[in-house]
Amino acid sequence: MRRAPSHSYPGLNLGEDHASAHKSSEVVTFGFWVFLMSDLVYFGLMFAIYITMIDAQAGGPGPHELFDLKSIFAQTLILLTSSLTVGLAMLALKYNLPRARIVLWFGVTLVLGISFLVLEVRDFMAMAEQGGIPQRSGFLSAFYGLVPLHGLHVAAGCLWLIVLGIQLRVMGMTDLVISRVMRLALFWHFLDLIWIGIITIVYFGGLTYG
Repeated sequence: MRRAPSHSYPGLNLGEDHASAHKSSEVVTFGFWVFLMSDLVYFGLMFAIYITMIDAQAGGPGPHELFDLKSIFAQTLILLTSSLTVGLAMLALKYNLPRARIVLWFGVTLVLGISFLVLEVRDFMAMAEQGGIPQRSGFLSAFYGLVPLHGLHVAAGCLWLIVLGIQLRVMGMTDLVISRVMRLALFWHFLDLIWIGIITIVYFGGLTYG
């Protein structure tokens, strides 16, 4: 028996009966990849600025005085775990598991994302108490230009999770919603990759060369 061809994305299976949905999703997904790549270029510029400003501390507090490695490790663990829960949500979508399972994993991801933001804001407040404010030095200006930018992306991702969770409950597993879920997963994994760059270049690099 001849098997019908399937056009597959992670978590999105579209066969012959969904040709128009496949074409539409393909175009939108390509546009989303363009957005991610442009965002990556911007983050790359911010990384480059930070690297050039590591030594520009102007007598103010530096990485050794400001960075809390325990908190950074906790944030890393939380964010990487959230990447796992997003992956589990995508697998549930891929294999047509109950919709509640997808919403559940998104809910766990949301809690982890908010936990990450709480720890990050707490670190920023602790740094400010030690004089680590953006206008204190070029190093701190570069730091606050990069790390909070990632945090804003995580906050946007959390808002996106809430909206998609509502759409899953109200609209169901339509092609449009499934395509949006796929793009959210791409966005969230992108944030994890940026965070790996941050802990490597900003935190470990700062402690090594700052």
